[in-house]
Amino acid sequence: MTVAKLAGVTPILKVKDLAASLAYYTGSLGFAVNWQTGNFGSVSRDRCSLMMTEDAQGHAGTWLWIAVSDVEALFAEWTGSGAMIRQGPTNFPWGSLEMQVTDPDGHVLRFASDGKPGVPFGPWMDAEGRLWPMAGAD
Repeated sequence: MTVAKLAGVTPILKVKDLAASLAYYTGSLGFAVNWQTGNFGSVSRDRCSLMMTEDAQGHAGTWLWIAVSDVEALFAEWTGSGAMIRQGPTNFPWGSLEMQVTDPDGHVLRFASDGKPGVPFGPWMDAEGRLWPMAGAD
């Protein structure tokens, strides 16, 4: 029996204004436009690719978890870039150091690198912006 292997995932994000979204992702987050046709386009940065469309695909407010080599370096890069940082680098008990960034359509991008041993766990920020304390957090 042949077993199919999954190669990766490229989310399709619903956006209100493709031009504004492309401008945000390229100008504030350092992505590059791969292609655009009509009201559909794609951006990427390193191995991370995202598609965006004004068409009836997806919903505003989608959450994405994106692995990154160094969250703190990304945070430093984006501080002052116009990135909408929702929560700065926070250490979590599931083994990752994460930050949350939003885009003009309310999508939440969770960028994560390896957790930091010995660093207290911070609170988790949910979709409504509430902070939830983590076990072992100071």
